[in-house]
Amino acid sequence: MKKISWQRALLTVASLGLALSLAACGSKSASDAKTKSDEPVKISFWNGMNGPYQKALKKIINDFNSSQSKYKVVSTAQGDYTALQQKIMAAAKSNSLPVISQTTYTTVPDYSKNDLIEPLDNYMLKGDNKLSSADLKDIYPSFLSSSKYQGKYYSVPFSKSVRVLYYNQDILDKYNLKKPTTWEDIAKDGVVLKAHGIYSMGFDKSWDMEFEGLARQAGNPLIGVNGKKVNLDSADTLKAANFIMDMVKDGTAKTAGEDFYWTQAFTQGKSAFYAGSSAGVTQMVAQAPKSLNWGTMPLPSYNGKKATEIAGNDIVMFKSASADQKKGAWAFMKYLMSTKETAKWAKATGYVPLRKSATETTDFKDYLKKNTYNQAAVDSLPDGFQSNAFLGFSEYRTKLLEAVDAMLTKNEPVKKSLTSLQTTTEKIIKDNKQ
Repeated sequence: MKKISWQRALLTVASLGLALSLAACGSKSASDAKTKSDEPVKISFWNGMNGPYQKALKKIINDFNSSQSKYKVVSTAQGDYTALQQKIMAAAKSNSLPVISQTTYTTVPDYSKNDLIEPLDNYMLKGDNKLSSADLKDIYPSFLSSSKYQGKYYSVPFSKSVRVLYYNQDILDKYNLKKPTTWEDIAKDGVVLKAHGIYSMGFDKSWDMEFEGLARQAGNPLIGVNGKKVNLDSADTLKAANFIMDMVKDGTAKTAGEDFYWTQAFTQGKSAFYAGSSAGVTQMVAQAPKSLNWGTMPLPSYNGKKATEIAGNDIVMFKSASADQKKGAWAFMKYLMSTKETAKWAKATGYVPLRKSATETTDFKDYLKKNTYNQAAVDSLPDGFQSNAFLGFSEYRTKLLEAVDAMLTKNEPVKKSLTSLQTTTEKIIKDNKQ
């Protein structure tokens, strides 16, 4: 049986929809048609937000809907991010995609290959509602660069976090240690703390993000732009991985294991430092004893440079939407990126603002004074980076996590693990070429 292309399937459904629409229009009165045209254009928005994040998102959506009468954004929570991605792919097969959806920017190559998402250049860079040159300069460069794929914008940034360093000031004071300025400082502190049964550094279950950060600081992204160069077994990459594994092997650093996050262990005083997500501050505040004297700071430097990996989600627009829906979707996407709204979102959720101007507003400065734990995330933004997306990224990331796990749980040598990952990743990229 021949496979039907995405384009042909979409065209068939679109043609059927047009025929049904024309037939329906013939049976409606002029009065009915006028009433329908007066209704706002519905913009369906799928997301993976839950709890307080969903509440904050609904507030912003309600504000947008109230700010104008032409469009109405209707949000639908699809569970967690994994469930959201599964539902997007299922909807693509059944031609029932929403107008826009939250997704990781690393899915863009796959969505683009299957002709599912709309390039945003005609909205972002052209027309009456485009982003100005001042807007483009105001949005942090790392967010915009990851929104681009093969020279076109396919997404806009939304819920973003960075990696920061949590520190236990009580431990530092007790053992006469200072806040580290370099990763080497953390390793040296480990020698002092090990004698007292305390780890210097705590990692989440996988240290892949810290590893990629060290590799970047060594001037060596793990994967080049569009997957054109794989650097997983280069000398600088091996050095970065060995730096972390040496701490783990000598007992000065520890991973969370099946607990997944090191948060609880940190609040129990098991380490002086913890490299974690800035989005985890809310959980840390909830779990940490009131007596614990802790704080956050940007990750220290390595190889004389600073870098922190940015995580989180973007928003994409699907091609199957109507022209009016796409215009409304862009109006909402631009609204989310505005100085006022991105500052509001950051204050309500703990995610970072998308614009430099948002961090300079009086309200946001007052927020940081009251919520000092969030200052480190903002201070880290100029040094933020995101992994380069490419076709097959999800498969590669799964293999990366497996490689890290093999080093941690099977004592597989770093060189063997990363050399194998290099070969596997090169094959993934080759197999996924368009």
